[in-house]
Amino acid sequence: MSKLGLRLRIFLFFGLLALGGSAAVLLALWAGHARVAETSVADGFVFAAIVAVLALLALSVGVWLLFDENVAKPIEKLAAEMRMRAHAGVSREVDTHAARYLGDLAHAARAVSERLTEGTLDSAQRVALETERLSIEKARLTALLTEIPVAMILVSPRGQIVLYDGQAAEVLAQLHVPRLNAPLSDYFEASGLEAAVTRMHKTGREVRFTAEGVDGAQSYDARLKPMEGGGYMMVIEGAETHMPPEAERPLVYDFDLLNHDAPASIEDTPLSALSYTVFDTETTGLLPHKDEVVQIGAVRVLNGRIVPGEVIDQLVDPGVPIPPSSTRVHKVTDAMVRGKPDIAEAGRRFHRFAKGSVIVAHNAPFDMAFLRRHRDRMGVVWDHPILDTVLLSAVLFGASQTHTLDALCERLGVEIPAALRHTALGDAHATAQVLVRMLPMLEARGMTRFGAVLDETRKHGRLLEDLN
Repeated sequence: MSKLGLRLRIFLFFGLLALGGSAAVLLALWAGHARVAETSVADGFVFAAIVAVLALLALSVGVWLLFDENVAKPIEKLAAEMRMRAHAGVSREVDTHAARYLGDLAHAARAVSERLTEGTLDSAQRVALETERLSIEKARLTALLTEIPVAMILVSPRGQIVLYDGQAAEVLAQLHVPRLNAPLSDYFEASGLEAAVTRMHKTGREVRFTAEGVDGAQSYDARLKPMEGGGYMMVIEGAETHMPPEAERPLVYDFDLLNHDAPASIEDTPLSALSYTVFDTETTGLLPHKDEVVQIGAVRVLNGRIVPGEVIDQLVDPGVPIPPSSTRVHKVTDAMVRGKPDIAEAGRRFHRFAKGSVIVAHNAPFDMAFLRRHRDRMGVVWDHPILDTVLLSAVLFGASQTHTLDALCERLGVEIPAALRHTALGDAHATAQVLVRMLPMLEARGMTRFGAVLDETRKHGRLLEDLN
């Protein structure tokens, strides 16, 4: 059977419909004729019509199921596999077994995939050489900055953080987790900062001022220097740091943020222009209305890449004993969470970390239910836009596929080290890698704006209802 051509297979489906339909009509007429002997001719024809209609419906459903299982689903899966190779950088072999009844189509897809992989490898080698050159230049710049005893932050014309060095990261971390694309006013008192920026723009020269931390407990001597094309550099002098003098101060930056305009609305924002906070929780159990969070892990994705160092890995004191059955899964014990922040403090910290971004999770309603249940204790409102990688998987690969995190990682070539599986940060990092691979696939399908993606995911909402 697997050697039959695709056109012949489709012909056989129609042939089955024709032969089966003819047989059903003949059977119905025979049954109606037999009934005429017991009732009237009219009753016999009515009975024959009913039998024929029911038989044709059953035949159509049966043929459709065969067609769906052997043609439609394999084509859908093959298309998704090709998109993964074209847009997500997946290089494993095309699964021809699932498409074994599609004639030469699967083998042709494999051939195209192999040629695409060869071309990608050639391009990757050229990119690797250029990346190595840039890495050397970046290392030289980092070494140079190590000799300069100041913290530096580059800020866009919109007031968003575009770059910070290692010493600046320590300064920002005293207020809360450093974040690219976050407003500088999230860290320093807004009125004093705005006044200094206004003076700088009026004079066109460097301005000195005292930067007050938003916590009211920190203050720093700072300078603002205007940059060509807009934006400015903030230099913080005399900041205390725990970094050894000889330690390198890595740079975290994304210069594309210098040209980002404020979106008119979140729905109209291109996927590539959004900031994403990808998170996961570990809990005492699977009931959001009564169980508690024991760990929150989160990473940030910006411009299609995971931002190094911008993470949350927070143990949480649940206030109740952790069942041994849960500890066997996530390895978090009562001793590990003793003295750690409660959900109110941990939730507020995560809320600040996710500010101004799209929250992403695998089965987001489950994790968000724990946070929303304690929103009054946290004193926050969870009004962030949300994306769910379960639903994104359904959009890209079809609702009939498996959408577990393990299945997605295998499909997209993401490896989760065994030691990190079922840890909040490990699963969050894996989900972020999955997201990074799926974003270009969504854009290739024409879903370039956030609103379009939301519209598509809503069509698969029943998946989450069944899952939960």
